[in-house]
Amino acid sequence: MQTATRKEMETLELFHMNKGAGETSYAMNSSVQNTIISCAEAWRKKAIVQILCTSWPEKMGIADMGCSSGPNALRVISEIVDSVYATTRLLERPPPELVVHLNDLFANDFNNIFASLPSFYRKQRQEKGTGFGSCFVSAVPGTFYGRLFPAKTLHFVHSSSSLHWLSQVPGGLEDGSRRALNKGKIYISKSSPECVLDAYSQQFKNDFSSFIACRSHEMVTGGRMVLSFMGRTTIDPTSDHSCYQWELLARSLMSMVSQGLLEEEKVDCFDVPYYAPCMEEVKKVIEKEGSFIVEEHDAYEIEWDGGMELQSDSRGERVSRTLRAVLESMLESHFGPHLMDELFRRFGQHVEEHLSNNDTKYINLVVSLVKL
Repeated sequence: MQTATRKEMETLELFHMNKGAGETSYAMNSSVQNTIISCAEAWRKKAIVQILCTSWPEKMGIADMGCSSGPNALRVISEIVDSVYATTRLLERPPPELVVHLNDLFANDFNNIFASLPSFYRKQRQEKGTGFGSCFVSAVPGTFYGRLFPAKTLHFVHSSSSLHWLSQVPGGLEDGSRRALNKGKIYISKSSPECVLDAYSQQFKNDFSSFIACRSHEMVTGGRMVLSFMGRTTIDPTSDHSCYQWELLARSLMSMVSQGLLEEEKVDCFDVPYYAPCMEEVKKVIEKEGSFIVEEHDAYEIEWDGGMELQSDSRGERVSRTLRAVLESMLESHFGPHLMDELFRRFGQHVEEHLSNNDTKYINLVVSLVKL
């Protein structure tokens, strides 16, 4: 077993979506992720049908990696159960036992998911009656960049809005004197040195290679994966679609520096463990590892606020709450909890100003893989 580096342990221990069901919680601010889940719904259904039509396992292993918490956590599982049930009825076959694993980092709000399980089971029994077979749901905490399951036990793996998060902040973001090379920024930007771009790209390649290699051991031949994550449609990693929200967050931090609310060195030494790849990078890693083939892939544009309409608050406020629900644990540990309200107030203003003159969107990549 590999020993985690200090940077990896920081990410593992600190990073989690905001817990509970309050105003800034992930449960109340995950409409963007819900929209992204919807983009891949047909892909998941197709994968389940193909698995059941090519082999009929008595016990079907399913893993949702990066499941998080809140209403989205059990939505994917519900859809998978629906697909299995519909396929078994169509083919007039008994349903396989479903062994469902919900995976996320150790600090994830698994209790929120567990509290939702009784209503999940109740709904399945009401809708399917005696046709609802055995379904065992469990949590598997840990990083998906390492092994999580026994060999050849998974038939279907799903991951949404997770693989753009790296296992750690890339190395190589400081010079020999330990001075920050990406000053005033927290991610790749148009002013970042080439070595910063290369460091982020290499970290993604290393991490995604580990993810693919681990799933190769854990999945059966003919098993399928549907992966959905932030990316870009251009080779240029500094494109607005892939990094401008980070530019606005850095601008918000630097405005606090200019007013003496924050030390500039604090911003210079903070970088997010995130990377939005292009599909060419993704396919190269998969082809080099050699255990999977890419069956199909696509890219979808996603509104920064998830396309919500008829809301009383501004788009800037909605986008700010969405990112706060995801990033606050990481930002709070570095900059302090006392700055969070002001930081995200400023960020919301910058987003509102930007979106009033620009139509910048997220790019969500979806890729379907088959295990050889």
